[in-house]
Amino acid sequence: MSDQHSFETLAIHAGNTADPLTGAVVPPIYQVSTYKQDGVGGLRGGYEYSRSANPTRTALEENLAALEGGRRGLAFASGLAAEDCLLRTLLTPGDHVVIPNDAYGGTFRLFAKVATRWGVEFSVADTSDVAAVRAALTPRTKVVWVETPSNPLLGITDIAAVAQVAREAGARLVVDNTFASPYLQQPLALGADVVVHSTTKYMGGHSDVVGGALVVGDPELGEELAFHQNAMGAVAGPFDAWLVLRGIKTLAVRMDRHTENATKVADLLTRHPKVSQVLYPGLPEHPGHEVAAKQMTAFGGMVSFRVADGEEAAVEVCNRAKLFTLGESLGGVESLLEHPGRMTHASAAGSPLEVPADLVRLSVGIENGDDLVADLTQALG
Repeated sequence: MSDQHSFETLAIHAGNTADPLTGAVVPPIYQVSTYKQDGVGGLRGGYEYSRSANPTRTALEENLAALEGGRRGLAFASGLAAEDCLLRTLLTPGDHVVIPNDAYGGTFRLFAKVATRWGVEFSVADTSDVAAVRAALTPRTKVVWVETPSNPLLGITDIAAVAQVAREAGARLVVDNTFASPYLQQPLALGADVVVHSTTKYMGGHSDVVGGALVVGDPELGEELAFHQNAMGAVAGPFDAWLVLRGIKTLAVRMDRHTENATKVADLLTRHPKVSQVLYPGLPEHPGHEVAAKQMTAFGGMVSFRVADGEEAAVEVCNRAKLFTLGESLGGVESLLEHPGRMTHASAAGSPLEVPADLVRLSVGIENGDDLVADLTQALG
């Protein structure tokens, strides 16, 4: 499909060709492990074994590449599986990585507890400060890792500016685009080398699948990643790939509603006396607002806030919420809230990525916005 089509059209049609046998408009779930070959070494359609390739996964990977404006997409069993494959493709023992001072706790754990045992070193930098990124670089830096918006403090990094710094240092820029989704932000067009997704989140969108993805603009890097993916094996299963592909079809309309509701929620929180700070890039007072407005088409559905009375009060807000479900993850149609310090980011405790104890993170869903505002109002007391 031509990449000249609009995002909404690509989301529905890219990779979603009608089944040639029956004409089914939805790609089949090829729940199969192996394939009949047309003679020794004669692969039918390029398929031999579903770890290497599967038609349902291929459809998803073509769709992912189209939406991110990339040349190659790869679908994994989880976001962390995608990250692990990427690190082991790009790095060797002795290499160095710059990571952000605000990032998903699982990503930090992967670097701090796994990659370092393999001989990979990392430094932490405030990636919203280009000078800080430059100062963290070493002659051995091979990767600069960015989340924007970041998890859970909703920090914003200027992708184009950091891409230039990384390029000058001979390093690759990796951008975790999970919070924004390709509907709101396309890092490859801004100079990134690799885009990472937890497709569990907005791409799947219904809290019913776990998955991950990598998208690259360089076909040679895509081949290297595909080799490592096959060698290590953490691929998306066909049913999971099908669920993510189905979710992506409504990504645009969901993200519009997520953003609309998040804006209402952020407005309530900024006026509430029991909230000391609201972290949402759509607010003019957010330090990254101007950069976000430049590189995003809207500001997304994630909002974090700090409770004025401290950690225990923040925990109580989580416990009193009724419509917002207390739970980890994000990006589903239903609204979720959590206490990052005790939940998703517990692994970052005591590190430079430790999050404030009074922080509450919201994944604002697509329910009626006024109902969500009312629930938060009662939860705050």
